[in-house]
Amino acid sequence: MNQILTVSDAVTAFADWIEPTDAELEAIDAEMPVIRAEMDLLDAQIIVIDRTPTELDERRIRRARRRVLAAHRDQVNGTGGQSGGVA
Repeated sequence: MNQILTVSDAVTAFADWIEPTDAELEAIDAEMPVIRAEMDLLDAQIIVIDRTPTELDERRIRRARRRVLAAHRDQVNGTGGQSGGVA
């Protein structure tokens, strides 16, 4: 059965639960190191969109990529970013 769901249907379907639950907030907190690392990588990539990356830009992007990988690794291993930082 194929059913079309409109945005208003989706919003009103969850009207009683507008606020996130404690479990949802904990899940977001657990994922924050990954989110922050990905935002840093995106920032580094945005800086060089309209110019040729300098050596410093390339190092910044490499470090940001390593931080993303480390954050994902920590999340999978359940350490939550407690393994220290990647320089």
